[in-house]
Amino acid sequence: MGTTAEQYLQQLDAGRRPNLPETTAGTLRLDVRDDGSTEHWYLTVSDQQVQVARSADDADLVVRADRWVFDQMVDGQLHPGAALLRNDLTLQGDMRLLMVLRRIFAGPSGARHPRDLGRAALAAQGRSSTDAREDRS
Repeated sequence: MGTTAEQYLQQLDAGRRPNLPETTAGTLRLDVRDDGSTEHWYLTVSDQQVQVARSADDADLVVRADRWVFDQMVDGQLHPGAALLRNDLTLQGDMRLLMVLRRIFAGPSGARHPRDLGRAALAAQGRSSTDAREDRS
């Protein structure tokens, strides 16, 4: 297994995250259950930045799940929406912030945005048609 949720959150920098919508702001509390205890992670999202703290304060969205669920979400093996539908996690509060959580977590290693893949395919297609025209000349 790759990075755990705890490792990922501990090293999450407070720099700008361009994959977050500029207008998104709110707080999330992640309640990570493991062996009868619960760890609390508090994320503050504002101006495309994420601040991480250890706190059980009230938040706009509280996400509760077992440690393995958060670990799989961090690795990109489990989408938060799918985990919600399978009752692997529970929510309390502003559900719109759940998709922000998906953007905060890194996703699978080697993953690329679909638009980048489309642009690369179009560029390759453009090169192959240029090569075909040159061959006909």
